[in-house]
Amino acid sequence: MPNPNRGACGFQSSEFEQEYERPSKSELKRHMTVLQKLGEELVAEARDRVKRVPMPEDVRDAILECQLIKDHEGRRRQLQYVGKKMRSLDEEEVAAIQRTIDSWKGLSKADTAAMHALERRRDKLLTDDKALTTLLSENPELDVQQLRTLIRNARKEQAENKPPKAYREIFQILKQVAKKKTAGSGADDDADDETDDDADE
Repeated sequence: MPNPNRGACGFQSSEFEQEYERPSKSELKRHMTVLQKLGEELVAEARDRVKRVPMPEDVRDAILECQLIKDHEGRRRQLQYVGKKMRSLDEEEVAAIQRTIDSWKGLSKADTAAMHALERRRDKLLTDDKALTTLLSENPELDVQQLRTLIRNARKEQAENKPPKAYREIFQILKQVAKKKTAGSGADDDADDETDDDADE
């Protein structure tokens, strides 16, 4: 004989699990920002290129239409619509679009991975204050005040849907930091080579 309470308990349990597994608001916002940016990148590309990108027809039509709009307010609204259409894509469709854009930039898999790591670090700076402390402890030469101002401005840009000027500047700073580290490790290798040469003499 079936347990009359089983259905009720099962429903409550599954409801709890859904609540528990649901991504946080900041994660959702971050994901939406990434997709919006991806849509904007496609709008900035040549029409012939966009037509060759693997994506659903309705998403492509929204992007191609946006490219034709000259009016600032009309274009802004259409860009938001493009972002909305991008959010309707599944993970594999988004990955295919990202791979195509990366191939246009001539990026290797390692370059792409490094770039995405920088993007994740930038997003973390906007959502987690501890991330700035970590960055500064690793790179004490950075300007604390400048970074705080850029982070504050980038948050404001996202909240008010403004052009991502500060958001991009943060990325450039992180890129410079990564470059210095790579150059530094290369210099160490050269120093090691010189030491080995001296030893051989």
